[in-house]
Amino acid sequence: MTATDRSLELIKTAAQAAADKLAHDIIAYDVSDVLSITDAFLLASAPSDRQVKSIVDEIEERLQKECGAKPVRREGDREARWVLLDYVDIVVHVQHSEERVFYALERLWKDCPELELPADAEATRGKAEEHSRLKAAEESADLDGEWR
Repeated sequence: MTATDRSLELIKTAAQAAADKLAHDIIAYDVSDVLSITDAFLLASAPSDRQVKSIVDEIEERLQKECGAKPVRREGDREARWVLLDYVDIVVHVQHSEERVFYALERLWKDCPELELPADAEATRGKAEEHSRLKAAEESADLDGEWR
């Protein structure tokens, strides 16, 4: 069994929405062979709670507007560290970068086929690591300045 055309449409729309809001490391898996409750998972992350919320809001708005889809469940909104949008056909996980590293959902689904995403979404791979390096360099420079 493979993800339905509807699921693929939702995944691509959600991935593009996430990319447009500068999400990091967007990836999607076809989980239809191992789960009966959904066809696909979309994973994305961001370095701040505010950006996680912004990405989630954009995904929800675009799926409603472009695909006529509303989530049946939305969880994790209050803390905005890991927000889950359940559309039945797909499940979207938008995580704060720290949660993404800690929970490593990619390890759980690595045996499932990756789904093709829009070029903008594919281009986000490695952005979390790049952001972490830049942040560490800035903090190091700030500390150097304080000691002089």
